[in-house]
Amino acid sequence: MPLATTRRAGLVDQVIEQMRSAITSAEWKVGERIPTEPELVSALGVGRNTVREAVRALSHAGLLEVRQGDGTFVRATSEFSGAVRRLAGTELRDVLQVRRTLEVEGARLAAVRRTEEELRELTALLDVREKSMAARDYEVGVDQDAAFHLAIMRCSHNPLLAELYQGLTEVVRASVASTVSTAPSKANIDHRGLLNAIRDQDATKAAAEARGFLDELLADLDAD
Repeated sequence: MPLATTRRAGLVDQVIEQMRSAITSAEWKVGERIPTEPELVSALGVGRNTVREAVRALSHAGLLEVRQGDGTFVRATSEFSGAVRRLAGTELRDVLQVRRTLEVEGARLAAVRRTEEELRELTALLDVREKSMAARDYEVGVDQDAAFHLAIMRCSHNPLLAELYQGLTEVVRASVASTVSTAPSKANIDHRGLLNAIRDQDATKAAAEARGFLDELLADLDAD
């Protein structure tokens, strides 16, 4: 990885924290398999039982998922996000409804409170998103889409709203990826109107833009 060799005291807690750090820093990305048990034992300088206890604790917290015969995979970057993923399951409609609740208010606040520096960040993220989606580089496009929406929440300057949305990041990304995989024509949903409303500090229009594309996705689900 490499992980630092642990001290003797509190080995399990130390291993848990080092593994958690690898997850939260995206060294181990969501959906990827983590190093094998022998590799972790060697890297950390601890016994198998210590590694197993740490993996068990992080699995119980929702950060890891053990797949028998296949390995252990990163499920989420935080306990909150892991809990959300368990609750959301595969119901895309539930995810979109929650996104709509948070994103409409986030967009409205962002239009009022964003800074010029934040506006430049939003513009850069959206530019990369649009280019990636147009080139059918959906993996990068989905990542940039999720980053764009999270950046809008941060522009709200409401720490609680941003923190709640941060916990939904993996679920939001999964919802976008699901939309792209089932309906490629939806890959490049136009967010330029949303960005322009935030740029113009038009809170009403920003909220309407955020609501509009999510309502469209929900309507498509209801029509299926």
